[in-house]
Amino acid sequence: MSTGAEIKPTDLRGILKYVPRFQGQTFVIAADGIIVADENFPNILTDIAVLRSLGIKIIIVHGIGHQIEELAKTRKIPITDISGTGAADAATLDLAIRASSRVTHLVIEGLTQNGLKAALTNAIRAVPIGIIKGVDHQFTGRVDRVDKEFLTQLIESQVVPVLNPIGFDRDGRPLRINSDLLAAELAEALHATKIIYLTPNEGLEINGKLQHQVSAATLRTVLANKPESINESMRITAVHAVKAIETGTPRIHLIDGRLLDGLLNEIFSNEGVGTLIHGNEYQQIRQATKRDVRAIYNLTRQAVKREELLYRTQAAIEKNIEQFYVFEIDENIIACVSLHHYAEQAKLAEIGSLYVMPFYHHRGIGKKMVDFACLQAQEKGAQTVLALSTQAFSFFTSICGFAEADKDALPESRLKAYEESGRNSKVLTKQL
Repeated sequence: MSTGAEIKPTDLRGILKYVPRFQGQTFVIAADGIIVADENFPNILTDIAVLRSLGIKIIIVHGIGHQIEELAKTRKIPITDISGTGAADAATLDLAIRASSRVTHLVIEGLTQNGLKAALTNAIRAVPIGIIKGVDHQFTGRVDRVDKEFLTQLIESQVVPVLNPIGFDRDGRPLRINSDLLAAELAEALHATKIIYLTPNEGLEINGKLQHQVSAATLRTVLANKPESINESMRITAVHAVKAIETGTPRIHLIDGRLLDGLLNEIFSNEGVGTLIHGNEYQQIRQATKRDVRAIYNLTRQAVKREELLYRTQAAIEKNIEQFYVFEIDENIIACVSLHHYAEQAKLAEIGSLYVMPFYHHRGIGKKMVDFACLQAQEKGAQTVLALSTQAFSFFTSICGFAEADKDALPESRLKAYEESGRNSKVLTKQL
């Protein structure tokens, strides 16, 4: 297991630039029971104190599966469910309550040591799952209602609400709830902008390959058609992550809670350390604004030095900023593309300034940017798109469906600039 961190918690410049983006937002942090028992958990609570100090609203949900197993072994009591998704008999519920009490104490103790106010709440009304496919789930429940007003009052009073996976029915009887599901329900009720699942895994794997980011639509399809391709320990979490996206939570992060500084690196760096699950595949692309000029200039200048892109001054970018689109991850620009329409040839448009940060190569972002630009061009009446490239022409032809063309395909105004540049770029076209 790696313990290296790309951002040092002491690097205030690296962290403070994110403050305006996240200040006042609500994050739900869901810690697996194994993570609460891990030696790194005190560091996580310190990281949570950092988030609170930056004005981020925090709600903590914790699991108890690991602790139930330990208790069952110690007391030699057979149990019927660990995760809160199967049937929980009376003995399992009793151990769940005991485990919850112990784990919640550890969480609140750690928060107290970091100078934070915290409170265990009874804000979750639950109802029994009931009988599913002939199986009585007994004391396993699901969320019926979240007391939003109660939780909001705590948060506004600078108190961190702590919720364990035990809910209460109308008569005050306890029911066991899956903690991942509980986190998703809380995020929906409180309009959280993130759920951060702290797990004993690097992240979500599909066919054995770690996914640094994946759309909810893709994940939904995999879960429906080939769930076994997802690493088994993350399948339940993946199901609830998709549900959370569908009910309005923009970002779901799955990270290894055993990783030193992993929480801060996931939130306060472009690259992150785990898996980011997001909504539809184009929702991270938006039209650039003048506020993005410097970011676009800084993003592309290394490519300019390598003669991959044509040099543009910040002033030139600002003058034509309406032509640019950017790709964001947590409000960090990691890719850009430009789209120019020719007044003299309304059915022709040109794609340019395509650049993706090296860390995000081979993840389909470049193609996504080109596809998005093509859609925008088509919506504005273009039937053909151009691209000029010195080094990435194989990407355009093999990945994006462009074909090499003669320079005569360029409009007269563009042909003049092309010849004066001396770059001898390949001319590529695609019919929409």
